[in-house]
Parts: sequence; structure tokens; C-alpha cells
Amino acid sequence: MAAKQDGIVETVKTIVYALLIAGVFRTLFYQPFWIPSGSMKDTLLIGDFLFVNKMAYGYSRYSCPFAACPITGRLFGSEPERGDVVVFRHPGTGADFIKRLIGLPGDTLQMKAGQLWLNGEPVPQEAAGTFEEIKAPQGSQGNMPRCANDPVGIGGTCVKERFIETLPNGVRHDVLNIANVPADDTPIYTVPAGHYFFMGDNRDNSQDSRFAVNSGGVGMLPAEYLIGRADRIMFSSAGRSLFFFWTWRSDRFFTAVE
Repeated sequence: MAAKQDGIVETVKTIVYALLIAGVFRTLFYQPFWIPSGSMKDTLLIGDFLFVNKMAYGYSRYSCPFAACPITGRLFGSEPERGDVVVFRHPGTGADFIKRLIGLPGDTLQMKAGQLWLNGEPVPQEAAGTFEEIKAPQGSQGNMPRCANDPVGIGGTCVKERFIETLPNGVRHDVLNIANVPADDTPIYTVPAGHYFFMGDNRDNSQDSRFAVNSGGVGMLPAEYLIGRADRIMFSSAGRSLFFFWTWRSDRFFTAVE
């Protein structure tokens, strides 16, 4: 009996230690993140599950697990790079957002007829066919995709134009176009020191740095709000629950975020 009790105690201790290690690992190094909306299609889909590398840029105010961390600046880590897919704290609502870093401190940006201009030069785009998905509620929130070919009935094929955009540092990524919208033509934005400019890859369905915080956007984001970089999709499910195994997207498991 004593041996059996000792075995149970050891099992419980092992589970507790594993949970503690997992908790420390999450707090210090990585943070899980579910993609709740379609603003980063087709790079990230609703239902993608990824880990955010909290050490990529060093600890900031919102990624640091220690009370002694500075309000601004980094304890260690590299500078954010143009083209990184970044999770950050929204300066207005406090919710976690994920977008692509487009503008660095000192950059000027503008949208003209749906094309990005950076520091006075157009950012090259090349046609890359279309992105297609089923017109149906997506994810736990039941979001309905917007389509360039609307009106589309439930169960129909929802189409968006796809382009490959090449940033000045050579990062290539997909962007989608749905329609001509006001945010396709903007004034010139100048990114202040210590701030960053973010955009969603699904350009016509993203509340990002083109919009002020008080209108639901992100605005020019201070560095202290950065949490970390999204490096790899670990799991993906197209259904309303991860338990709906028939909706799992196995082709997206363990894929790099580019």
C-alpha cells in the first residue's frame, strides 16, 4: 500500500512540476495566441494557433514578467524589422493585436490607389492570382468573410485578389484586395521616434496604423506596447472549436510565419 501511495505522490509531483515549468516557459519566453479575425489573411487564417516569441525584441512594458522591467526600452533582444509579424497591446483597449510591421521610426508612408508608398517610393507589387475561401461563418466568433465577388451566398466561393508585396529589405509577403475603400488613399504618415507603423495583410479588412486609436485603429504604436514576434503556426482549425478534428488544417501545422 505504501509503495502505491508513494507512486501516486510521485505522479502528482511530476504533474505539478511539469505545469510549473510550462508556466515559467510561457511567462518568460513564449505566449500562445489564437487568430480571431481575418485582418492578416492569407498569411494567417482565423483559427491559427501560434506562439509569440517574447524574447525577439527583448522585454518591454507589456511582455516583461518582472516588476523591475523598464516602462520603455528593452532588457535585451534585437530591433524590430520591417516585415515582422508582431503581437502587441492595443493602446486604447488593451486587447492583443497582430499585424505586420511596415514602418520604422522616421519613415514616411502613404497609400495611393491601394498601393503602399514608403519614403517617397512605391513598394513593388506583383499579381499572384486570387485567394479563395468558402463564404461561411469562421472561428468561434462566427465572422463572415468579405469577398471581392460579393454578393456570394453561404457555401459559395469567396474570392479576393492577391498580390505579392516586396518590402525594401527584401521581405516578400501576400496582400489581399477586396474593393476600393477610403483607406486605399491616405495622407502621408510620418512615424515618430520610438514608434512603429503596422498594417494587416488583408488590407481592406484591417483596422491598423492608418486609423487613429480613437476611431478603432492602432495609430502610431509606441515601442513599449510590443509583446513579441510571431514565428511559427503550431496548429490550425477552421471550425468553431479545436475539438472539431474534421476541421483541422494539418497542412498549416508547424509552418513558418512569413
